[in-house]
Amino acid sequence: MMEDFYCDEVLSGNTLVEKVMETENVLAYHHTNPYWPTHIVAIPKVHIDSLLSLEEKDNDLLLELFFVIKQVATMVKEEDGACRVITNLGNYQDSKHLHWHIISGKKFR
Repeated sequence: MMEDFYCDEVLSGNTLVEKVMETENVLAYHHTNPYWPTHIVAIPKVHIDSLLSLEEKDNDLLLELFFVIKQVATMVKEEDGACRVITNLGNYQDSKHLHWHIISGKKFR
C-alpha cells in the first residue's frame, strides 16, 4: 500500500468515496474496501501521521475530529446496536495518515 492513501487518493479526489459526514477539517466516509459490514473511516483533511504525532497546535482539529467520530458512532450504534471505534499505530497502520475506523458487525476477512 502507498504511504498515505488518504492524501494521495481520497483527499485529492483520485478515489471517489461515499461521504457519511464532512466538516471544514474532517471527512468521514464508507471504507472503499470494507472489512466489516459497517466500516466508516474518519480522517482529518490535513496530513497528520498518526495519533502519536499530534501536537498541541492540533487540539482544535482533534476536537472537531472527535465530534465527527462521536456523531458517526452514535448513528452506527443506533442502526446496528453496537460499534467499535479504533485507530492503528506503527506497523498496524497501513496508511501513514491519522484515521479512525467506526465499525460494526462480524469481520469479513
